Amino acid sequence: MRIGLISDTHGLVRPEVHSALDGVDLILHAGDVGGRDVLLELETIAPVQAVFGNTDPVDDPPLPQAIDTEIGGLTVHVSHGHELGRPSPEQLVGKYDADVIVYGHTHKQLIAKMGDQLVINPGAAGARRFHLAPSVAVLRIEDGIADAQLIELA
Repeated sequence: MRIGLISDTHGLVRPEVHSALDGVDLILHAGDVGGRDVLLELETIAPVQAVFGNTDPVDDPPLPQAIDTEIGGLTVHVSHGHELGRPSPEQLVGKYDADVIVYGHTHKQLIAKMGDQLVINPGAAGARRFHLAPSVAVLRIEDGIADAQLIELA
């Protein structure tokens, strides 16, 4: 299974997101969505599940604080990360007991293997901020094994 990971769109879906996430089975958005229109556009690529980020409006659309699900035999946790202040992989694995942890908030791309857990921040896919390149990630889960790849957006 291929899962598109995206975060911190802040109301903008770059055209490159469509090709970067083409063919994924599901998109997980790790918050700071920026409104319902972002989710509707991402739905043209694949089904979307999203969590609330610290800049999201409370009810447009209403989003959960976290998603905890099982995909391909692995547990996956998605949250924005702001609940931990300035989240780090160490903080995340200390707080969440999932095989794969996906977060956003920092806008910094990251894939880290922490023991048996995989921690992924797909980076920020919206407007360029903090001199960081916009990006997304693709998570692959096959035979109970997860790996991920970061994809920079032009």
